Amino acid sequence: MSASQAKALRSLAEPIVAALDCDLEDVIIRQAGQRRLVRIVVDHPSGGLTLDLVASISREISRVLDDSAVLGQSAFVLEVTSPGVDRPLTLPRHWTRAEGRLVLVAPRSGEAFKGRVRRAEETQAVLDVEGTETIVTYAEVAQAVVQVEFSRIAEVDLEDVPEDDGPDDVDTASMPNADSASEEG
Repeated sequence: MSASQAKALRSLAEPIVAALDCDLEDVIIRQAGQRRLVRIVVDHPSGGLTLDLVASISREISRVLDDSAVLGQSAFVLEVTSPGVDRPLTLPRHWTRAEGRLVLVAPRSGEAFKGRVRRAEETQAVLDVEGTETIVTYAEVAQAVVQVEFSRIAEVDLEDVPEDDGPDDVDTASMPNADSASEEG
């Protein structure tokens, strides 16, 4: 769809999103059959979006769009979403929100590397790269993304994890075993 529609939609959505203490990351308008898909990408500075927050943003933007001529008379589907874990780190606030997280950095020159964001500032971030403090200037980064980590062994205190001796109060006499199940036929 046209860039002017996306720009107009952005100007409608920004005050709504800002009033709810969120950041408008992107506005995408795509044709989807007879309708348009209007995707509003929003982030919240303190830990992401809640379902209630998404519902409030969606309700307000929908109300404004219904009263606006930005999309004309054509039908549309509104989708309010978060940037997701694979969002590129392109702004200082993205780096700030990634503090403590592992990131993959592809510099404009040199080899890509992984490091944990220790501190993010206005023009640069300080990463721990294999035990070495490394300063990354945002202007030198071609691309950077947060890496998905399912668990970090350094955060797990194994003394706090109870040992599992198996099920406690299970009546195994009433459970079918593999032999009896295979014989039925």
